Amino acid sequence: MKAIVYSTPGDSSVLSLVNRDVPEPVAGEVRVRLAVSGVNPTDWKARASVGRPLVADEVTPNQDGAGTVDAVGDGVDGLTVGDRVWIFLAAHERPTGTAAEYAVIPAARAVRLADDASFELGASLGVPAMTAHRALTVHEFGPSRLSPGALDGRTVLVQGGAGAVGHAAIQLAVWAGATVIATVSSDEKETLARAAGAHHVLRYPDAALADGIREIAPNGVEHIVEVAIAQNAGLDVEVAANHASIAYYADNGGDRFTAAVRESFAKNVRWQGLLLYTVGDDALGAAAEDVSAAVADGALPVGEEAGLPLTWFPLADTAAAHDAVEAGATGKVLVRIDAS
Repeated sequence: MKAIVYSTPGDSSVLSLVNRDVPEPVAGEVRVRLAVSGVNPTDWKARASVGRPLVADEVTPNQDGAGTVDAVGDGVDGLTVGDRVWIFLAAHERPTGTAAEYAVIPAARAVRLADDASFELGASLGVPAMTAHRALTVHEFGPSRLSPGALDGRTVLVQGGAGAVGHAAIQLAVWAGATVIATVSSDEKETLARAAGAHHVLRYPDAALADGIREIAPNGVEHIVEVAIAQNAGLDVEVAANHASIAYYADNGGDRFTAAVRESFAKNVRWQGLLLYTVGDDALGAAAEDVSAAVADGALPVGEEAGLPLTWFPLADTAAAHDAVEAGATGKVLVRIDAS
């Protein structure tokens, strides 16, 4: 099989296309014939992490993907040969990422994909959609699971509504019944956030942004999905409702943040950091089930018309795909894999 590998951390030049034997699954694993691999910021960051030891002498990158199960190890229940699946955390503490024609992964990280859902949709889930799910389910008095009606009567603020996580957060929140306010930085991104389903889209930077949010949600917003906590912590507290959760999943704009102490505790604000790799199996399982339900309901479409433009690269150009994500490509970067 063809696979992209690297043996030392570094820039994208460390990635190379090689031929390797098709791997065999052991107990608890499945082998997936990949159709599409999804690229996230975490993929290039992991590859570039000089000084952090690799999990194996040779690593295939990329956490997310979609394809068809073509072999099943002993003890696997719920998946059979021929099942269409979407994959998450394929390369977490493993060398078996999705930038290859085949990947062997733990069965728990392969989730059945609805028959009418495309492989490009499946490969766009994983890190973004599961992160968004977690961000929407950490409120002290909110739901721990998402389904239609779970967020009825609640207002969600998605900071950075045109990113992959922001896009998924908008879609999941709308599916669950919330009123969604998204913030974006340009006309192009406003169009994308509206296409994703945001009810209100506001622009930043804007000195009157808090006023605009309060005009829409005079009692404050219950859930904040935050991509740039270092820049937005002050505004988040200002517009937060009593007992609001501020779920931050990235360090865009800086690695430290400060917030007004009195205003934060007066509103009983919950500051919730989240990293998909360490949330635990229960949170991952809940996210996988709820995201799959949303996919089956047609609530998580991708493509420019749905607010998430797709940029394609062939497997041999995975390095360029990584570079595109690192450079801040709008939408979702995907790698097309043609297994033979």
